[in-house]
Amino acid sequence: MDINQIIAHRLRELRSARGMTLAVLAEHSGVSRSNISLIERGESSATATVLDKLAAALGVPVASLFERPVDATSPIARADEQPVWTDPGSGYVRRTLSPTVPSLIQMVEITFPAGARVAYETSSQDIDRQLWMIEGRMEITVGTSCWDLAAGDCLVMRLDEPSTYHNPGTIPARYLIAQVMQAAIVPRAVVDRQ
Repeated sequence: MDINQIIAHRLRELRSARGMTLAVLAEHSGVSRSNISLIERGESSATATVLDKLAAALGVPVASLFERPVDATSPIARADEQPVWTDPGSGYVRRTLSPTVPSLIQMVEITFPAGARVAYETSSQDIDRQLWMIEGRMEITVGTSCWDLAAGDCLVMRLDEPSTYHNPGTIPARYLIAQVMQAAIVPRAVVDRQ
C-alpha cells in the first residue's frame, strides 16, 4: 500500500472512530477542510507540521498516522515492503521499520537533510522515545531542553511538550527512533493480550 494511502486510511479511520466530521476536525486542527479531504483521498501529501496538527486534534501521536492495518501473520517487515514517507516541507524521509504485528514498540529510521528544521507545535500524549544517532548531527529541542547529538549518541525523551528537530550540519543526518506506544492508541489485539 502506498504511504499516502496508508495515511489517508488511518486519518479516515481515526476521524470516524471519534465521530468527527471533516468540518469538526478542521476546526480543532486549524487545517482546512479541503486540505483534510485531499489527504483522506490520498491526493495530497501533507507536511509533518500538518500531520502534527491533525494528530493533536485526534488525540494521537503523529506516528499513529503511519500505522498500517494489523497483520498478525508475519512477524517480519522486509526492507522492500517498509513504508517510506518524505515530508514535502523539509525533505526528511521516514521509514517505518516495525512489522505490522501488534506491538507496543515502534521503530522508525529517519534521514534528515542538512540544514532542515521541523517544529511540532503540539505535544504527543506523553510518548516515551529513544533517538539513536547513526550518522551526522541533530539538535533536538523539547520544551525548553535542547540537546546537540552526534553519531553514536542516544537520547531518551518524552514528547509531552512542543519539539523541534534541526540538522545544523552540512551532511544528512540519519537516526533510529524507538518509541513505546501507549495502550490507548495500540490496536485492540495488543491490549487484549496483556
